[in-house]
Amino acid sequence: MRRLAARAVSTMTTTTTTTHRVANAASTSTSRTSRGGGGGSARAPFLAALRATVRTRAADAAAVDAHPTTRPWAGETYARGGADADERRANRPRPTSTSLLSVAPMMEYTTPHFRVMCRLMSAHTWLWTEMEVDQTLTHAIEDPGNRVDRFLDYPTETFGTVLQLGGSSPAILGSATRIAAPYGYDEINLNSGCPSPKVAGKGCFGAALMAEPELVGDCLAAMWENAPDGTPVSVKCRIGVDDADSYDALCEYVETITRRSPTKRFYVHARKALLDGLSPAENRTVPPLKHDWAYALARDFPECEFHLNGGLKTLNDVKNALERGPANGGRVYGAMIGRQAHADPWGLLSAADTTVFGADANPCANRREFLDKYAEYADETVGRFGTAKDGYRVPSVRHMMHPIQNLFHGCANNKTWRRLVDEELQKRAKLSETTVRSILDNTLSAINDEDLDSPPGAAGVDAFDVERDWDLPSRGAGYLARNA
Repeated sequence: MRRLAARAVSTMTTTTTTTHRVANAASTSTSRTSRGGGGGSARAPFLAALRATVRTRAADAAAVDAHPTTRPWAGETYARGGADADERRANRPRPTSTSLLSVAPMMEYTTPHFRVMCRLMSAHTWLWTEMEVDQTLTHAIEDPGNRVDRFLDYPTETFGTVLQLGGSSPAILGSATRIAAPYGYDEINLNSGCPSPKVAGKGCFGAALMAEPELVGDCLAAMWENAPDGTPVSVKCRIGVDDADSYDALCEYVETITRRSPTKRFYVHARKALLDGLSPAENRTVPPLKHDWAYALARDFPECEFHLNGGLKTLNDVKNALERGPANGGRVYGAMIGRQAHADPWGLLSAADTTVFGADANPCANRREFLDKYAEYADETVGRFGTAKDGYRVPSVRHMMHPIQNLFHGCANNKTWRRLVDEELQKRAKLSETTVRSILDNTLSAINDEDLDSPPGAAGVDAFDVERDWDLPSRGAGYLARNA
């Protein structure tokens, strides 16, 4: 634990936001060229970069204030809502269903706009943010204006959202949780499963934390201390990392966390992580998938709540994972699906409410209705943070089109529609009069009416084999996650 904690401290002092790196680089460059005198002039570029940073971040805040929306966002409603903010946050809408199905956190995918898309398709599926690094939030909160909104703000209609944090310092994670608290997230999660070299390698967190259960427990304890009352703090993990991949080690990981913190909720990606030799994409497919281990944990730790992640593709997979697990295993409380939600959002989510949550109806009757609602949100949100130096509004029309690029997965002319959208964006994305609705108006002629008007329906090929021969591990029996 000391080794990883020391690396975390080193990372804390050297890892900063992009703007901080630019400013530091300017300072270093000038100091090298001014040795022997001229100290005042040497600091000029650094000060200029710093002033530019302040102006940019102040402009972000001004742009939000000058861009009113009819949709309430958490920052202006809960975090800075004046005298009534605490009351509004306390009385905010809450999920009416448990997290039977969650859309997994995915970097560069599960943005606020992606989550609005998901929420328009499913009112009950739980949504996750991208992982936000703890130090990013502690740096952003020090900036003028509301820069931290770039990382924490979201439309309040997407309630039922989990904020995932990344880090390995209890103190910094506690501070980040305290910064995020006013935004009203429904759960806060610690990433202990990401195998990316940027996270588990240089960042010293993510899946690297699997080998440091005491540190994980201390981090979670600090997060609990700073989370709002009633907001659970959970952990997302793998079933092992590198050579620390025995079932006994996994049980020790769970025991240590529950002993050192109040956390009882675990999201288990049922593969080990190999930090050396495999890319993040390979870590999602190469290590053997072992759903058995999640059910064994649920059996051995009935006081905890385990959610199954990894290898699930369809709503039928979700139902089978929840209802048709091994007879000698414990109860799994929920299932999590990641990439499929991006690859085929309509096929996964449009019928989730009726299929998984038992609702009487789904939010949208067809893709046409969904697009009308999404375009309304998107066009109100484009330019919320002003205009960048390259002339694009922030967020841009292109940003808003990204979540829905696979809406017609499996439909005739899907590739043609995507090509037309790209051509439209290349021609006029910068123009102030360009809207998401106008892009759709100019391209949807490629899609058949029967695909636009077809009702919600589950799609995809099932991957959860209910007829498998289950082999649940037990302590002391030598089970290793590396073995096929």
